[in-house]
Amino acid sequence: MTHDFVGAQMTNPGDAIRARRKLTNKLIAAHEALRLRPFFTPDVKLIVGDGGLILGVDAVIQAFAGQFADPAFGTYVRETERVDLDAEGTRAAEAGRWTAIWTSGTMTGTYLAVWRKVTGQWVIESELYVTLS
Repeated sequence: MTHDFVGAQMTNPGDAIRARRKLTNKLIAAHEALRLRPFFTPDVKLIVGDGGLILGVDAVIQAFAGQFADPAFGTYVRETERVDLDAEGTRAAEAGRWTAIWTSGTMTGTYLAVWRKVTGQWVIESELYVTLS
């Protein structure tokens, strides 16, 4: 009976990743670049919507800060459609749709994020964004 209780208290990895994604969406909407740092591995790799490559957490945070400084920038919203977990439960692939909102309009596309569990917390090791409209 104790085992069932303990199991009920464990967070499903997919739910944990979805919750962390929602939190990053809130931080981006609030233009809080520095608060995004703990969501990425130090050596994160990010391919942006136009195919450009950003390497390392410092560069990713600088890119966010630069966009947040632009008065035309609104936010990015990522909507998780699927989370697939590896057999060991330490890596996951998150797929979904993203929207970028600027005063001049919106862009949308699909994304894939690779999450890794590090010291009990899910962090992003790589992301690929594809602009489709």
